[in-house]
Amino acid sequence: MALQKRMKVTHEDAFPAGAFLKNGENGPVEPVLDFNVDRRPDGSRPQQIDQETGLLVWQATVIDADESAGKKDTAITVKFLAKHQPVPPENKTPFPWTPVEFVGLTALAWIDDNGLRPRIAWSFRAEDMVAPIHGAGADKASGTTSSTSSGSATKGAA
Repeated sequence: MALQKRMKVTHEDAFPAGAFLKNGENGPVEPVLDFNVDRRPDGSRPQQIDQETGLLVWQATVIDADESAGKKDTAITVKFLAKHQPVPPENKTPFPWTPVEFVGLTALAWIDDNGLRPRIAWSFRAEDMVAPIHGAGADKASGTTSSTSSGSATKGAA
């Protein structure tokens, strides 16, 4: 049996301590610009289109709440393929970061050779995002703690 390029993973496996959306320049979800095509007449870059599906590519910067995550693994990019900009859940916390849980999450391993030593990093793609329902992300959003989360995932920028 051969492994497919993208592996299905659960939100709890990838983000056992929870995940939080960080606002970018244009909000928490931004278009991915396509640097492989010519600029538009006005000088702007068009949005990237997924070659397999023909859908627009969007991205969100996510803060991994795992305290054991390294410096390079704390802020992660999660990408979405959608006709329209994905809408994050409402932030019902007093904090600037929105607790989030990803639905239909996949991971793709790649070699990050920036730096002195190459390392394995992960590229994440999700079908949707919702307010945390269970697990550590829901507990952190409500201010409680959970003893059910365990394990760790190695991540990197995509």
